[in-house]
Amino acid sequence: MRADSLNFTDARRLLDLDGPVGPQTLAAAFRKAVKACRPDHPGGDPERFRRVIAAYRLLQGETRALPAPRQAAEAPAPARAPAASRAPACPPPLVVITPMQALTGGSVIVKAWGRTLLVHVPPGVRTADRIRLKDRRPLLPVLIRPADGLSVLGADLFMDWAIAPRLMRDGGRIEIDTHAGPQSAWLVPDMVEPVRLRLPGLGLPARGRRAAGDLFVKLTPSDDLPSAAEDMLLRFTRVWTPERMAA
Repeated sequence: MRADSLNFTDARRLLDLDGPVGPQTLAAAFRKAVKACRPDHPGGDPERFRRVIAAYRLLQGETRALPAPRQAAEAPAPARAPAASRAPACPPPLVVITPMQALTGGSVIVKAWGRTLLVHVPPGVRTADRIRLKDRRPLLPVLIRPADGLSVLGADLFMDWAIAPRLMRDGGRIEIDTHAGPQSAWLVPDMVEPVRLRLPGLGLPARGRRAAGDLFVKLTPSDDLPSAAEDMLLRFTRVWTPERMAA
């Protein structure tokens, strides 16, 4: 079920509502539903997160269209609003970005309201943050999807790194290729899986009052990695290219 094909029945089911409700009840149901599926929380569901937001926007339009309660028996019935004003507003689209775009910022193309928009994403933006457009349209929520071996939770980045099983057994120095360049770490002997290294300050950059995140690297033993001698030869080959040797 796509977010842009929601009907009122689907929307009430997503928010666990039974029939039309008032604004306060709708808001409480929305907070509960969106908290349960936020993509930056463990077990989050990005697609359900998008549908919950769309359901809330749809039911907001229905709530605004409901007539106010009668104050007295003789009070005249409220005038029926034109059909155009009762139509639910189209929910704002998600600005879907990669972890690298969240790190460095950039521009993202978003199709919304029958237009193609070029949205500027500042560095350090988090999932569920909202971006303001220049023409004062509704704020656009952000969703960071895993890509290029990186995933994001809050301000922290997560990645896997394969190492030789002997390093898990004997310990030693390893070098990890990260988005910030090679990073060195020392392993102690007889490490028990799962092993996750924390590299402080290599997560999403600070934004406003929010501090920078960290990079967490999960070490995965792999028998397919080259031996220590082969690894040294590969590193030597990468550094001493024919161009550098000619220079």
